Amino acid sequence: MNLFRTPSTWIAVAALGFCNFTTGAIAADAKADKDGFVTIFDGKTLDGWEATPAKSAPAWEAKNGAIVGTGDKGRGYLTYSKNKNVADLELKFSYRFPGKGNSGVSIRAIPDKTGRRDFQSYHADLGHVGIGGKVLGAWDFHTPGRREHRCFRGDVLVIGKNDEPTITPVKNGLKVSDIKKGKWNDVHIIAKGNNFKMYINGKLSSEFTEHLPQAKRLKSGMIQLQLHDPGMIVLFKDVKLKVLK
Repeated sequence: MNLFRTPSTWIAVAALGFCNFTTGAIAADAKADKDGFVTIFDGKTLDGWEATPAKSAPAWEAKNGAIVGTGDKGRGYLTYSKNKNVADLELKFSYRFPGKGNSGVSIRAIPDKTGRRDFQSYHADLGHVGIGGKVLGAWDFHTPGRREHRCFRGDVLVIGKNDEPTITPVKNGLKVSDIKKGKWNDVHIIAKGNNFKMYINGKLSSEFTEHLPQAKRLKSGMIQLQLHDPGMIVLFKDVKLKVLK
């Protein structure tokens, strides 16, 4: 059957396209898998991604099915450009450090008006085995103007309305022995409202919940892969996103 036979159908298709554009949705031709995830890296090109700042573009390439970041060629972020205003999400990907390195993924990232950072964000920290639990598997608060709490690997952090932290240990959570040195490791990030979880290789690494006033929270923003230091290489693959409604 020809779906484009009648004028009314053309109008309906145009309306859907306009709605998709205005809501900042993932590309119209993207297809979700059975769990609702859309692949946002095609394994061959960096289509849908942009280097931030632009001068760091030589540091990022698509090679052998992976996004490769090379710190000697630049420092900054690779920003998912097809939807720069994501609030609640699930993000899945695999990462690998051939050697030493410090990286991670920023979510709800927005330009930092204070000028102290390039972006404010909630940052899921990743690094090589040996960098320690303050980085690998931790949450970092890139939030100038507010208190930056501890949420290391193994921590469940609750930030009270008065900005006071309560930290308890993750039960049966991720151990350093669960992380594969120099090999691919799987990450699952879940952000729903004021609750944020990071899993590595199927085990909870760290979690935080914030009860601060809405004005102090990051509500939505960009997804960014980080390239932290010269001398490091980080690889990402199988990057999938599910935007939660």
